[in-house]
Amino acid sequence: MSDLRKAGAPVRGTGETTGRPSRNTTEPAEGPVRHTTDVTPPDSVVLRTGTLSWLLPRRSALAAALLLPVLVVLVALAVTASSTGMSLPRTVSGLLGTGDAGTVMIVREFRLPRIFTGLMVGAALGIAGCLTQTLAGNRLATPDLVGVNDGATAAVVAAAAGSTTGMVGDWWLGPVGAVVAAAIVVLCAGGAGSAGYRVLVTGIGVSTFIGAVSDLIMSRENDNTAGGVFLWTVGSLNGRDWGVGTPLAIVLLVLVPLALAAGHRLQLLRFDDDVASSLGVDLRRLRAGALALAVALAGTAVGVGGPIAFVALAAPVLAQRLAGPTRVPVVGSALTGAALIAAADALGRVAAPVELPVGVVTSVLGGPFLLWVLFRPDRATGKA
Repeated sequence: MSDLRKAGAPVRGTGETTGRPSRNTTEPAEGPVRHTTDVTPPDSVVLRTGTLSWLLPRRSALAAALLLPVLVVLVALAVTASSTGMSLPRTVSGLLGTGDAGTVMIVREFRLPRIFTGLMVGAALGIAGCLTQTLAGNRLATPDLVGVNDGATAAVVAAAAGSTTGMVGDWWLGPVGAVVAAAIVVLCAGGAGSAGYRVLVTGIGVSTFIGAVSDLIMSRENDNTAGGVFLWTVGSLNGRDWGVGTPLAIVLLVLVPLALAAGHRLQLLRFDDDVASSLGVDLRRLRAGALALAVALAGTAVGVGGPIAFVALAAPVLAQRLAGPTRVPVVGSALTGAALIAAADALGRVAAPVELPVGVVTSVLGGPFLLWVLFRPDRATGKA
């Protein structure tokens, strides 16, 4: 018995083994092996903070990082550019407050508010153009061509009718006129659907009609009023101070986050409507919200700086080239629009013996750019 125990043999009647227990040959069944699939897009990186996560596109972030120093350089050039021949040391002294009272007043009270307002106007126009182009699926569908700018212009011009000072109406009339014009375009086009050409063609017709109304109002005014209003209608930042730039900045602080959220959802419009709906997107609500944001941004910008041409067209196209065809470049469009306004404002003060309005400079540069857009295929669709 002792030998059997030492050998680890089972003891009869007990069902036990003695010595070292034998290993059970039947392994417990393991649960199913779960394989996690990384669904992060190859051009993006996920940033996590606690329970929150953010998908950061690498190329878009790099484009924005490159645009920021360019914007800083252009702002510095706009600060130093002078149509009166003010030297660079004198401008710096006025900026630092160490110069004479006149220089300090020119730089700090006139030039800086004008540049700041121009940056806000350019950012608003860039975002508005980005949203409208994405909604219509057409690079030409900007606020300039779908009636929004002309509606805002008509409202401000109508408010200046009968004035003897040549001053334009309040800037907040711009969004009001833009909303009215956008409503007319959407109703005539049968809704802000996927047929972008209908919105574009209808907007051109509405813009022509509203522009004629504005010209009729101006033709009935005296020379002083007509001259002041005409200078504003070509797009001008003259006389824009902190009293106008600060409310515009507040409006952008409210609307830009909403535009960023809308731009993230608008990426799904690159698919078919059925595919986007299957992904849980309410297309009607998305299109209506994005159009409302574009109208508010464009109307506010026009109310402040006038209908500055081609910025809403050029900024999104350039930003799209930098960010890639798979993204809706809201941030890039804002930075590009601000940079275009700063460059045009600086160039208008040094390119001619007399100061040129910023809208004139953008129109001169925008013509060749429009031809470039027309003859160069869209990288997202492959179509011209």
